[in-house]
Amino acid sequence: MSRPLPKAGRYALRAASLAVALTVWQLLTSRDIDLWLRFSQFPTVTDVAGAFADRLTGPDYWTDLTASLTRILTGFLLAAVLGVATGVLVARSPLAEDILGPVLEVVRPIPAIALVPVAILLFPSNEQGIVFITCTAAFFPVLVSTRHAVRALAPVWEEAVLTMGAGRWRIITSVVLPGALPGIFGGLSVGIGVSWICVISAEMISGQYGVGYRTWQDYTVVDYAGVFVGMVTIGVLGWLTSTAVELLGRRLTRWLPRTSYAGRRTPRRARGTRTGVPVGVRPKEGIPHDQLV
Repeated sequence: MSRPLPKAGRYALRAASLAVALTVWQLLTSRDIDLWLRFSQFPTVTDVAGAFADRLTGPDYWTDLTASLTRILTGFLLAAVLGVATGVLVARSPLAEDILGPVLEVVRPIPAIALVPVAILLFPSNEQGIVFITCTAAFFPVLVSTRHAVRALAPVWEEAVLTMGAGRWRIITSVVLPGALPGIFGGLSVGIGVSWICVISAEMISGQYGVGYRTWQDYTVVDYAGVFVGMVTIGVLGWLTSTAVELLGRRLTRWLPRTSYAGRRTPRRARGTRTGVPVGVRPKEGIPHDQLV
C-alpha cells in the first residue's frame, strides 16, 4: 500500500476532488449535454451560487435553518438517551428482552417516514410529529449498536469489578458504558444521518418551516436553483453534525488504541517493557523467555 500523504497534502487533495466535481457539474450543465441523463434540465453551479447568495441575505433561509436544526437536535438527543438506555437494558436483562424485544423487532423494519400518518393522528401539532419521526429514525440504529456492543464485552471485566465489591450501578457506569462506547458512537453516527433523511422528508410532507419544506416549495414553483440550494444546505448540515458526533466519540474514547495507515512507522514498544513482558514480572520457570511474547 502507498504511504499516506502529509496532512496538508490530504486537505489539498480533498479540496481538489471537490473542485473537480464542481467543474464537471458546470461543464455538463452549461453545455446542455444530453446523452442518457438530461443535464440540460439542471441549473449550473453559477446559478446555484447566485441563488445561495440571495437566500443568505433573506430572513427565510435562517428561519428554515433554525427550525430544521431544532427538530434534528431535539429528536436526535431523545433518541440517543432512549436508545442507549434501552439497548443496555435489553442486553443485560433477559426479562426486558422477552418483554420489549418482540415489540422492538416488529416496529424496527418500519421506515420512520411511513409513520407520518401516525404522527399526524397522535400529536396535536406538526412540530411534535416531526420530532417524533426524527427520534424514531435515530432510535433503532442506536439501540441495535448499543445492544451488540454491550453483549460483546468481555465478562472478565465485570468479574474484576465484582471482586472489588462494586454494585450493579457501578458496573454499568464503570464497565458497561465505557466498554460499549465505540459501538454506541457507531450507532450515533448512523442515527444522525438517518435522522436528516427523515426530518427533511417529514418537513416536505407536513412541515410549515424548515429546509425540507422550503426545498419542496421551490420544486413546486419550478425554482430548480432553489432546490439545489436546499440540497447543498442539507448536505453541509449533515456533514457538520456527523463530524461533530465523530469528534465527540473520538474524544470520549481516547483510551482506545488507534489503527494507523500502512507505511507508517510502527510505534515503539512502551517504555518499561521487554519483549511484551512488563518489567518486574518474572518469567515462569522452565519456559524460554522468547516464548512469553
